[in-house]
Amino acid sequence: MYSYISSYFKFLLKSTNEHGIHSPFIFNFITKCLYKKVPNNKQIQNITDNRKSLLTNHHKINVTDFGAGSRIFKSNIRSISKIAKNAGISTKRGKLLYQMVQYFESEQILEIGTSLGIATTYLSLANSAAKITTLEGCKETAKIAQDHFNKLEMNNVKINIGDFKDTLSKTIANKKYDLIYFDGNHQKEATITYFEQCLETIHNESIFIFDDIHWSKPMEQAWEYIMNHPKVTVSIDTFQWGIVFFRKEQLKEHFVIRV
Repeated sequence: MYSYISSYFKFLLKSTNEHGIHSPFIFNFITKCLYKKVPNNKQIQNITDNRKSLLTNHHKINVTDFGAGSRIFKSNIRSISKIAKNAGISTKRGKLLYQMVQYFESEQILEIGTSLGIATTYLSLANSAAKITTLEGCKETAKIAQDHFNKLEMNNVKINIGDFKDTLSKTIANKKYDLIYFDGNHQKEATITYFEQCLETIHNESIFIFDDIHWSKPMEQAWEYIMNHPKVTVSIDTFQWGIVFFRKEQLKEHFVIRV
């Protein structure tokens, strides 16, 4: 925990806002997407209602966890309400996902780590024409997510269930993705492995979003590796997320942005 707090203070010292950003692409992304307020429309209200239903569901399930485990939970027997509260994406970051899908008009989307599907709902409802594949290792959480997808009539989402070691390579074979959201395994080796596998799917406008890049020292090392990779041209550290672009026309730059 001390390391996490220390990383946050370092982030605050380095971070900035749109002022001083000379890249038109990044300036527009920050001002027209990251800093733009998302209206509370019907879709956002549906997601909010879905979150409330999860937060009031005290049924317990046996969670299969292939990742780095949890700082919060001491047992794999967990209530749905606590999973939603502690492991689900926040409303603020969910709206940022929603906004990014709309801003970049993302159509082919991959999510690595479904959990209860809260983040997936933001991805899906931002663009009903998008095709979204989401990977989940736990059958119990995937079942709950699928129930809510059905309730919200999210017909553009497909869940692939199983260990990512097995499902990821099959899912990305011969595919190109506009946006990939990495939120399934907060371990250095796994994060780098998934990143390198997914490089096969990129095109010039692809976007990768990595959750919890400061979760631990090894995750910070994974992020350092990713942002220095020769195929990455632009990287943005928002503390919670690491966002990378592969635009060949951009100079290689790194930004630390308060969101």
